[in-house]
Amino acid sequence: MSVEGKIKEAAGFVKEEAYEHGKSPESQKKAEEGRELRNEGRVEDGKAPKTTTPGTDA
Repeated sequence: MSVEGKIKEAAGFVKEEAYEHGKSPESQKKAEEGRELRNEGRVEDGKAPKTTTPGTDA
């Protein structure tokens, strides 16, 4: 597990959580960017990426 991967996953989580409930297209785009960053960090650490849409909590 790399430190960089953990940081990316944490930063992506924060960004996703901050914007996931916004109704505007911009908020949804930022939530998706957070999910992508989170997944990038997960893959670097050898974990499976999250495949559900942001905000579904599944």
